[in-house]
Amino acid sequence: MLGELEHQVASDSRLILGDAANELKKLEDCLVQVCITSPPYWGTRDYGVEGQIGGESRLDEYLKHLRRVLAETRRVLRDDGVLWLNIGDTYTSGDRGWRAPDKKNRARAMSYRPDTPEGLKPKDLIGVPWRLALGLQEDGWYLRSDVIWHKPNAQPESVKDRPTRSHEYLFLFSKSERYYYDFEAVRERCNGGQAMRNRRTVWSIATEARHPSHLAVFPPDLVRLCILSGSKAGDIVLDPFMGSGTVGLVCRETNRRFIGIEIKREYVDIAAERMGVGDGGEGR
Repeated sequence: MLGELEHQVASDSRLILGDAANELKKLEDCLVQVCITSPPYWGTRDYGVEGQIGGESRLDEYLKHLRRVLAETRRVLRDDGVLWLNIGDTYTSGDRGWRAPDKKNRARAMSYRPDTPEGLKPKDLIGVPWRLALGLQEDGWYLRSDVIWHKPNAQPESVKDRPTRSHEYLFLFSKSERYYYDFEAVRERCNGGQAMRNRRTVWSIATEARHPSHLAVFPPDLVRLCILSGSKAGDIVLDPFMGSGTVGLVCRETNRRFIGIEIKREYVDIAAERMGVGDGGEGR
């Protein structure tokens, strides 16, 4: 039986409303083949949920919370499973308690900003992705690749003293030294499209139009590469920070099963709507 806070999407696929660290503890060991996720970034959005990851006042608390969730993720991964982790960076606040909207990107406005982390200076790029990646190595993960997700349609920024950012990091971690990776499923064209080669570590994929109620939508083309390389048809894919459910949608397209966890009820409802399911009802 499903709990009252779950949606049944299809056989063995679920959308779960709740805190990722707590909900993952309810899943059995070695259940999923691949985890594909993009956690909330630190100090960049206020999702209006008590206890939200990303809203911590201290960087070390944010990293500790993410590592705790990903430790549970590692437990529920199969021994040959992998984690694809998308994480963005940010700058120190300069000890301002708020952030004004950028003239070219109004969504950047925030009513709170965390203090500048100890050891950093105002205007420093924090290096969040690599701080997290190195912490996960300490936790036992194998860091297998850093992928540059190049955004050809990146949001403009009103900055004049540095380049405009047009990339994020996507890390490939494995649970064990040997793991499942289907390189043939994600080969790319070269030599004007006349030949195929192993995929390189710079992926140029445009961002998707944003859902009006969810500001950060994973591009399906990015998710598809992670799913195809990290799993086979019928495998279970996990996203512990589901958002509006893009990973689940691509799982349905590629004949994978899906478990998605999200702390914000509105986003769970959006994901259910995108997948065409009602409260606790079968997919249709």
